[in-house]
Amino acid sequence: MPTPRETLPRRTFLQGAACVGAAGILSGTACEAGGSTGAIPAEPFLYCLNTATIRGFKLPLPEQIELTAKAGYQAIEPWLSDIKQFVEGGGSLRDLHKRTTDLGLRVISAITFSSWMVDDDAKRSASLETYKREMDLLLQLGDRQIAAPPSGGKDMAIPLPKIAERYRAVLEVGRQMGVVPQLEVWGAVKSLSRLSEAAFVATEAGHADACLLLDAYQLHRGNSPIEGLRLLNGAAMHAFHINDYPADPPRESLTDAHRVYPGDGVGPLGEILRTLAASGFRGALSLELFNRDYWQKEPLWVARTGLEKTRAVVLKALSGS
Repeated sequence: MPTPRETLPRRTFLQGAACVGAAGILSGTACEAGGSTGAIPAEPFLYCLNTATIRGFKLPLPEQIELTAKAGYQAIEPWLSDIKQFVEGGGSLRDLHKRTTDLGLRVISAITFSSWMVDDDAKRSASLETYKREMDLLLQLGDRQIAAPPSGGKDMAIPLPKIAERYRAVLEVGRQMGVVPQLEVWGAVKSLSRLSEAAFVATEAGHADACLLLDAYQLHRGNSPIEGLRLLNGAAMHAFHINDYPADPPRESLTDAHRVYPGDGVGPLGEILRTLAASGFRGALSLELFNRDYWQKEPLWVARTGLEKTRAVVLKALSGS
């Protein structure tokens, strides 16, 4: 199978970046560069490696980037903890950005954990200041998106209107810095565990940059109906975490460690990918796994296998077979 760089023009790689916050959360507004009108390309998405997939190997950030490029991906989604460790060790993010670009990679987002949605005013204020510092690091690395997960309030049942107010505050910080915070769904938490909740919060926030960061495993873990994806405007999304999950254990007992390669589980990935493509999504499919069995293998094999299986699922889904 040829690599993505051999089959997709660079214009296709970049068109997801044009679909930014001006597009609404709900369907009906198509992005000119890759909206829901017209024919859907055979491979309309960026292929990205979320470095959680290789996290168990404990590679330094530069090695993660080299590995991602060697495996054939078009983009990388690193963790802020690795970025900070690189900087604390004396590394230059601007130099690393140049190296990343020279390798043909984009940094499309970054994973961080924050207390932006909790009821504690002091913690929320400190969280926003942390976001500012993290966004500054990402800009040096050429990234303009960041995750906004419900990590700080995962054990709290917070009213959705309050979460919307607090997400808007994060979006305002992002607007000041030039980075877009993506509202993330976590299926096992008390707040923001379902697609419907995240759609409400993103809409109620009333901000042009509001967007969702969804995940195949998390949608299943939170028991979100996949049919709800058709109501979204994919042109307003920058990334989607791609993965699969087994039939056993039951949904309520699944953990992140149970995630498997796309196509190796029972998830309705074909339906998900067809719906995303039809909705105008032209962003990154970011492979996010935490499977410890994979970490017993060789890092490049893990990354390459993930790309091959992701592409196979995409091609099967969009070929109609």
